[in-house]
Amino acid sequence: MTRAPGPSSPAGLPHHDGSPLYVSTEEPVLGEPVRVRLRVPRGFAELRVVRVRSNPDREPRYSDARVVHSTDADVWWEAEVVVENPVHGYRWLMEDVDANTWWLTSKGLSTIETRDIDDFRLVTFPPPPAWAREMVMYQVFPDRFARSAAADDREPPEWAEPAVWGDPVIHQGPGTGTQFYGGDLDGVREHLDHLVDLGVNLLYLTPVFPARSNHRYDALSFDHVDPLLGGDEALVRLVEAAHERGIRVIGDLTTNHSGDAHEWFRAAFGNPEAEESGFYLWLDEGQSEYVSWLGFSSLPKFNWNSSELRARFIEGERSVVARYLQPPFSFDGWRIDVANMTGRFRDEDLNEAVRTTIRRTMIEVNADTLLVGESTNDASGGDFTGDAWHGAMTYANFTRPLWNWLSVPGSPAGGGLGMTLARTTDYSGLDFYAAHREFAAAFPWRTRLHTMNALDTHDTPRFLTSARPGVLPVAAGLALTLPGIPVIWAGDEFGLTAADGEEARTPIPWDRVDDSAETIDLFRRLVALRRAHPALTAGGIRWLHASEEAVAFVRESREECVLVVAARDACEVDLAGELPDDAELIEGFASADAGVVRVSGPAFLAWRLPGVVLPSF
Repeated sequence: MTRAPGPSSPAGLPHHDGSPLYVSTEEPVLGEPVRVRLRVPRGFAELRVVRVRSNPDREPRYSDARVVHSTDADVWWEAEVVVENPVHGYRWLMEDVDANTWWLTSKGLSTIETRDIDDFRLVTFPPPPAWAREMVMYQVFPDRFARSAAADDREPPEWAEPAVWGDPVIHQGPGTGTQFYGGDLDGVREHLDHLVDLGVNLLYLTPVFPARSNHRYDALSFDHVDPLLGGDEALVRLVEAAHERGIRVIGDLTTNHSGDAHEWFRAAFGNPEAEESGFYLWLDEGQSEYVSWLGFSSLPKFNWNSSELRARFIEGERSVVARYLQPPFSFDGWRIDVANMTGRFRDEDLNEAVRTTIRRTMIEVNADTLLVGESTNDASGGDFTGDAWHGAMTYANFTRPLWNWLSVPGSPAGGGLGMTLARTTDYSGLDFYAAHREFAAAFPWRTRLHTMNALDTHDTPRFLTSARPGVLPVAAGLALTLPGIPVIWAGDEFGLTAADGEEARTPIPWDRVDDSAETIDLFRRLVALRRAHPALTAGGIRWLHASEEAVAFVRESREECVLVVAARDACEVDLAGELPDDAELIEGFASADAGVVRVSGPAFLAWRLPGVVLPSF
């Protein structure tokens, strides 16, 4: 028996994802029958059997599929599965007329039996807020974004080393965490029109609680906003002004640790009788030695066995989590710092209990809120099934593959306290495609739609520092068109550079806006592209091409499709059969003839195509 080779291009392979073209509902409930569809290109193989293998209670079960739609290019098969677990895995099994067989999972096509962990997933947990997939996120580090006039009247704290706006950032050695520029929340509010001009609609603030550092991840209280930022009233003013402009706002919480100056820690340190003693992980009976984040004594780690800690911090309407989601603060959600480490120490793992409690509290006080968890490396290990975190702030599925493809090989690719230090390697477009597929595969579809696509953040070098010449439109374009929530880290639109995560926390050069007009316009245009085309927010993704210099994919929906080509250098991309001659080019400049796209250098291109015509489920 000879196996049919099948096409080598991704465009010629069977396809399925969790988008509305392929799944009858994204919000199933337990016991609900869900119809799923498989798209098989005509040139792949003549199939005689297509089945779905589900895995309820870890025991295989099969459903036969039937043909529901045919075109000159594709055959669509449909099967029904009954959702029997909160996370219900399934895969496709295909057999051709010569008895050759293939499996299709979220990782792609395989001729050998595949692992359960690679299955597609239907999940029954409460869904993310409907608005979240339409967001373009803008990240702000308050000390470095902008100063209001009121900041001049505030005395710097004793821990601070005051700096003048525009002074070089101390990013190594003493002063790294204590250099203080005095940016505040009214300064952010005064520049909201800049965010409106860019088109972003989600503001993510790094911590706003009082602390003894410029980054404020070492909170000394969660009861109020840092007076150095303007206090509670300034946060209320900022959120109200943002909401008036159509911009939602999420905050940042450290559920893994507090600062060693936190009122809870000070009450418990050396005092075993204190009510707060159970809040931390102590290493001696006198409570003078303790577990801390990565050994940094200024960041003592929480002990989530404490019911009192849960009550004060994450559980119920009087908790910290709940308080800032309600008026007058009215945050629209939370990003959780080092979510991957929260509740984990040696043989104890309370992460699931913590994250589900946080989300349950959020649902109780305002269900229309977003919860994103930081997981800096591989976020596919089971935390992101949708039981709590709606998406991940992670780097393995987008940021690092992108850097490896578009940066000068050997450039710094990590940085920031606790981040993995690494250097980029020389990826091809095929490597970028493979790495992205590998790490995105384990996410349920709706988790993938709410996972952050960041070029860089406050914990990494700036992308532009080591980028190959001319590739910023390619990188930003991919962030804004691949599934996920795109992220603009404040300063990217100014073309800022930085060698590590600490240096990336640069004061925004508001006096040089005109000097950055070209880069600002690039981000403005790409954000407008995303927001103008619903296929880029909720549509499925089907890969069409991957080669040394380019990748191509199409985001698909019934209403419209958007075809994207991203090239880091001069090349030809053959999209015959996918790119009609009369397709509308909506971003970039290129020549295309009979489906062959030719570019003379780095290029980001997008075409609008008709929607996919299918019978209703």
